[in-house]
Amino acid sequence: MNLSLLILVPLLTAIAVLFCSNSTQVKWVSFIGSLGQLGLATYTMFAYMGARTGGNTSQMLFESRYAWYPALGIEYYVGIDGISIAMLMLTAIVVVAGVLVSWNIKRLSKEFFFLLLLLSVGAYGFFISLDLFTMFFFLEVAVIPKFLLIGIWGSGKKEYSAMKLALMLMSGSALVLIGLLCLYFNTTAINGKHTFDLLQIAHQHIPIEAQRFIFPLMFVGFGVFTALFPFHTWVPDGHSSAPTAASMFLAGISMKLGGYGCLRVATYLMPEAAHEYSWIIILLSTIAIIYGAFATLMQTDLKYINAYSSVSHCGFILFGIGMLTQTAITGAVMQMVSHGLMTALFFGAIGMIYERTHTRMVAQLGGLLKAIPFIITVFVIAGLCSLGLPGFSGFVAEMTVFMGAWQRSGMFNHVATVLACASIVVTAVYILRAVGSSVMGPIKNQEFVTIPDARWNEKLASGLLIAGIVVIGIAPFLLNGLILPDTHVIMDNISRGVVGLK
Repeated sequence: MNLSLLILVPLLTAIAVLFCSNSTQVKWVSFIGSLGQLGLATYTMFAYMGARTGGNTSQMLFESRYAWYPALGIEYYVGIDGISIAMLMLTAIVVVAGVLVSWNIKRLSKEFFFLLLLLSVGAYGFFISLDLFTMFFFLEVAVIPKFLLIGIWGSGKKEYSAMKLALMLMSGSALVLIGLLCLYFNTTAINGKHTFDLLQIAHQHIPIEAQRFIFPLMFVGFGVFTALFPFHTWVPDGHSSAPTAASMFLAGISMKLGGYGCLRVATYLMPEAAHEYSWIIILLSTIAIIYGAFATLMQTDLKYINAYSSVSHCGFILFGIGMLTQTAITGAVMQMVSHGLMTALFFGAIGMIYERTHTRMVAQLGGLLKAIPFIITVFVIAGLCSLGLPGFSGFVAEMTVFMGAWQRSGMFNHVATVLACASIVVTAVYILRAVGSSVMGPIKNQEFVTIPDARWNEKLASGLLIAGIVVIGIAPFLLNGLILPDTHVIMDNISRGVVGLK
């Protein structure tokens, strides 16, 4: 299995889009290319599962490496484990859904789909990279397309939102780069060269003094991408101004790059510092969970509701990582996947509503269930997943995080867990209020009576995302079985030399 195909397929699709002569060709080339990504990701998943079943116990599978800059020990080095596979499948599903919901993009459609596909190149490359410099390279690939997608095709204060998002994410990237360089020079030199090789670094011991300095740089840098409090302020503005597909990608995939980096790089490679700083991570993530929930309660715009809700839900990812128990870390990975699917579905439904009603204000909506039943059903399902209804992925992921968090002893940890659990009540209030006000009762605006329901492309996109949410909710053992062995590997490294972890 050549993992480079996961990068080449979207890249070649993006290049092919540039040679299309009209918007119809652009859309179909993008759609076929995104289906190719999904097919390739699915094949990779089954090949991975087959290799594991066949007895391959290597930490990473399908590894390949090529010298990129030998003088500095930089390599194009890729490989995957179960956590990577989960992220790749999430990316592939969201990309297909994003292409489908953008079917009616008419202004500069070639450029729009090119940038959207370029985002997927960065995501795939990031999730399969085992060389830290290569990982950073792909992290940067995704920043500029986000800026352009919001600044050109966005709405509202799009220029301000695009600039704020780009500056915040580039600031986070700068911290990551500084941390990577410090980590590089604190590795044991082999043949006179230091290394960016993630697996080699994991088997070395970075001096604790260096860890104490590097870990905050790495965790905060990646944390900016995943709405770490108080560096979350780009999220509401960025999401509210972005076009629908960009919102789906930002919340569904881009915010997971940060969570993945916090776990795979900062926590895994610097376990002692992770243990020392864990109380700060728990504190900040608990604040994000509670603050995000109450801030959402005050919103009247559907996109702002989902954006602030994402701050709260991404807080569970960092909360699970900060607890440093295997169950909590497993729950954090499950939350990445669950939130990616759920928030992409939510933004997709909001985009469908806005396209037909030209408003996102809850007070101006009402009775839409009678006018557009399919779209509203999708909207309600996304809301129910967000509030943690059993049978959907949100419930499984959050309960796993809570159970793992409670395993960490100490009054501080238990109080934080109780507060995080209590946020579910606030989530239920704002979700049920938003759903009730916008879709129930009589139709407030008679112009909405004749608006069309979902088209084939919107139904296909919604069905794909709902399938993922329901499969994880009903059969969580499938995702859990995929990632559990690899969270065990991470826990082994975290527990190495650290007393008192369970």
